[in-house]
Amino acid sequence: MVKRVGVLTSGGDAPGMNAAIRAIVRSGLKNGLEMFVIYEGYKGLIEGNIEKVDRNFVSDIINRGGTILKSARSREFKEEAARLIGVEQLKNFGIDTLIVIGGDGTYMGAKKLSELGINCIGLPGTIDNDLSSSDYTIGFDTALNTICECVDKLRDTTASHQRCTIIEVMGNKCGDLALFSGVAEGVEMIITPEHPYSENEIMDRIKALGTGKKKHSLIIVSEKVFPNVLSFAEKVTQETGFETRAEVLGRLQRGGSPSAYDRVLATRMGVYAIEIIVKGIRNVVVGVVNGDIVHFTFDEAFALPRKTHEDIHRLISMVNR
Repeated sequence: MVKRVGVLTSGGDAPGMNAAIRAIVRSGLKNGLEMFVIYEGYKGLIEGNIEKVDRNFVSDIINRGGTILKSARSREFKEEAARLIGVEQLKNFGIDTLIVIGGDGTYMGAKKLSELGINCIGLPGTIDNDLSSSDYTIGFDTALNTICECVDKLRDTTASHQRCTIIEVMGNKCGDLALFSGVAEGVEMIITPEHPYSENEIMDRIKALGTGKKKHSLIIVSEKVFPNVLSFAEKVTQETGFETRAEVLGRLQRGGSPSAYDRVLATRMGVYAIEIIVKGIRNVVVGVVNGDIVHFTFDEAFALPRKTHEDIHRLISMVNR
């Protein structure tokens, strides 16, 4: 029977992680569990940076961005020897189950721990929305709103100077932030890893935009689509004659107070994680699918196909072009 539960955050921070931590700790205590936190992700696990907490530990954090547990990317944890040290640290504290909040790398670390006998539960905490086991990840909605705020401001100066602005947003290998923000902002082009354009197609499109009645345009592109978006913008100016600037929004997309949606989603997932632990369900990841909170085994989660958002692409074909 599970008696002691630990929680950590790993990988890139995401708004809403603190809301999830709060829900996990308070729900766990409500169910008679002893709750522990691990600082600095898997790095802290290896180092034994573990603390027992009460409900007051998570007071007044639901509205805070980032993660009060801090985060770190641990290359060392990719080695089994380091993971075995982590297992021993958990055993030293008598921790039966570990809840991890993060992205795909965090999930892989948890899967490896589960293979060493540790019961692990994963919660999707990443702004990229790149986990197929959940329609939406904790932090995605907040990051999306941050992007829209930035684009709204860039639209003003873009229109004033009658230029083209290419806005690079985060997402790693997933284009969801670009796709959803592009629809929300009604931009002229959305370029993602899932729906790329050739350079000639992009140039032709921008030339057409520059000769139309509307003398300014906005283009949103996912990071890593162009090796250097600033250099690409200069090339666009040279080849099309349409004055073009690039803006890289960068890590400001990670920050800020979580949206109401992310706070509620994180709370629902955190409580659900404790509920399934109490029921004896082991080694799964939590997600939201069609509005319902559900769970998948690690193997099921990793085997799910990438989200395609065909309904969103249909919207683009109807109203953005």
